[in-house]
Amino acid sequence: MINSTLAVVLVVVAVFGIPLAVVEVNSITSNARDQVTADAVRLLTVVETRGGGDLDASSLEAQIGEDRTAWVRTPGRPAERIGPAVPAGTSVFKDTEQGTQGVSVTVVQPQSTVHKQIYDILLVIVGIAAAAVAAAVVLAVRQANRLSGPLVDLAKTAERLGSGDATPRDRRYAVPELDRVSQVLDASAERIARMLTAERRLAADASHQLRTPLTALSMRLEEIIETAGDEETVKEEASIALGQVERLTDVVQRLLTNSRDHRGDTGIAFDLDDVIKQQMEEWRPAAAAAGRALEREGQGRLRVVGTPGTIAQVLAALIENALMHGDGTVVLRTRTAGNSVVLEVSDEGDGVSPELGSRVFERAVSGRNSTGLGLAVARDLAEADGGRLELVSMRPPVFAMFLSRQPDSEPEPDPETEADASTATSEPEPGTGPGGAPRGGSGPRA
Repeated sequence: MINSTLAVVLVVVAVFGIPLAVVEVNSITSNARDQVTADAVRLLTVVETRGGGDLDASSLEAQIGEDRTAWVRTPGRPAERIGPAVPAGTSVFKDTEQGTQGVSVTVVQPQSTVHKQIYDILLVIVGIAAAAVAAAVVLAVRQANRLSGPLVDLAKTAERLGSGDATPRDRRYAVPELDRVSQVLDASAERIARMLTAERRLAADASHQLRTPLTALSMRLEEIIETAGDEETVKEEASIALGQVERLTDVVQRLLTNSRDHRGDTGIAFDLDDVIKQQMEEWRPAAAAAGRALEREGQGRLRVVGTPGTIAQVLAALIENALMHGDGTVVLRTRTAGNSVVLEVSDEGDGVSPELGSRVFERAVSGRNSTGLGLAVARDLAEADGGRLELVSMRPPVFAMFLSRQPDSEPEPDPETEADASTATSEPEPGTGPGGAPRGGSGPRA
């Protein structure tokens, strides 16, 4: 910027200064010649007026300039010099005027005096040009500093974004173009921050949600190894393990889908009893290992609209939460509420403390030393599938999942399901459950 400004000023000085200098030189030279001619004419007039008699040199010197010399020639007399002597070989401006009575007057002016005037005027022009260049350099430096500082700051901001620091700086510089760049960088920082948050959230959700099916799969495979001599048992356990693998695949796919699009989908109509039965069978060993009971109550044969895999994940999170943080019998209860089907999970533990109640679905919030992700992920999954997960009662603890009911479906009592639920109280078995549930215990949950 300094170089560009300096170049522009130099061009302007050259375009205007050089012609001005030429004009001034020509003007001074022309004026000097005119003055010499004017002095010669005036002096000749005075001499002729006096009739060419005795000439008073002192009175005639007033008719010419101080730096000029004149020679007056009259008939019959030698030339008389008026003014200072001119050294031989001196360059001069000269003019000679002839009178009507034979009188002639010659006036000369040394060119050195004119050159001094030209030098003085050129010095003034050069001084003005130098002042203009200096002023331009000062202004260019100030403007360059005004722009270079924000540009360096913007470069640092871009470098921070590249290093992973996606905090918007919200700095403006009173320069529209730079403010626009800063605004774009801030918007990019916000987008990058959202992307990084989504990636970290996906990693945390995946690690949490994959833990249960992987643990269950490991347990089933261990049982296959222990019962290798019983072919029917091996087939049954292998089938259950295959189901766990399919569920694991569904979990991964669902997490990836939710990370790309949180709007959810329309889902399909399915029987909620199938999901509940599958989850009760899956969590029965964990409940038995903890000396706990797992029961089913409420209406049966309720058809809902959603994704069976997602509903199963949410229900698994609620059962795991009840086994880990609650106490006593875990009850799965279904009912209808208008156009919704409500699936409630409750236990006989101490419930949720008042200070934790309003934050129980927040990430990293836990009443114990757990990850604090289970309920947060469960709520996100429910909302992504078009449902809703709420804490409807803190003591006793009751979590309710609200699902869309299939239109024109009529709930019916399901004695078989109720009978199956009544026998769900299991005896303690060795090992741990799919969620790594502890053997009993009560206290705040997360």
